[in-house]
Amino acid sequence: MSMQESSGVALWRQVADGIERGIADGRFAAGEKLPGEVEIAETYRVNRHTVRRALAALAERGLVRAERGSGTYVEAQRLAYPLRSRTRFSEIVGAGGHEPRGQFIDAGEDVATREIARELGLKTGAPLIRIESVRLADRTPICVSTTWLSAERFPDAGSVFAAVRSMTKLLAHYDIKDYRRSSTRITAAIADATDAARLDLALGRPVLVVDATDVDIADKPLVTKRSRFAAERVEFLVENT
Repeated sequence: MSMQESSGVALWRQVADGIERGIADGRFAAGEKLPGEVEIAETYRVNRHTVRRALAALAERGLVRAERGSGTYVEAQRLAYPLRSRTRFSEIVGAGGHEPRGQFIDAGEDVATREIARELGLKTGAPLIRIESVRLADRTPICVSTTWLSAERFPDAGSVFAAVRSMTKLLAHYDIKDYRRSSTRITAAIADATDAARLDLALGRPVLVVDATDVDIADKPLVTKRSRFAAERVEFLVENT
């Protein structure tokens, strides 16, 4: 494919338009690594400076992202994720036209730190069940979560979650039909090696850390969790209801 500027369109723009068409028609899927600069330059018969300018323009528009030492990737469309009193991962993902999935990683015994005890209304050192999981939209990891529950109130919760892969279904197993979010705190961090691997992220990528506690209809704490969301895959929408 040879390009000329006789059409009045700059070469870098023609390259950018060609790559954008490839993204639109599915030749380059969301999250996929683009060919290298040399290969793109050979495909369009331009120099690497022209390719770099084209990729920079696409990055400014949010269509691609460059990762140092790795390459350039097609940017996935962010999942709109409302934060409200009734926050349900499966409902949010399903409403966005995706299939919600849950992966059980591990569960075990733990003891309540002062902070977790305060959130769950327990004494420091109280026995807990800790559950590690990954939540996905289709096949794309969205967040990894660590969830704590009272071992006394929810005996064998780890085994139940391993079977149902859903916190809503786990609570229903213990006859809790409804619950709501009582508090949410959001901070930013860099994914550690474990979270990066579980989220299929390059090392050094940002995550949004959501600390949240859910309560039953009588306002009694049920679970508290720390979720790490891939920042490039979600867009939080804070709602007042």
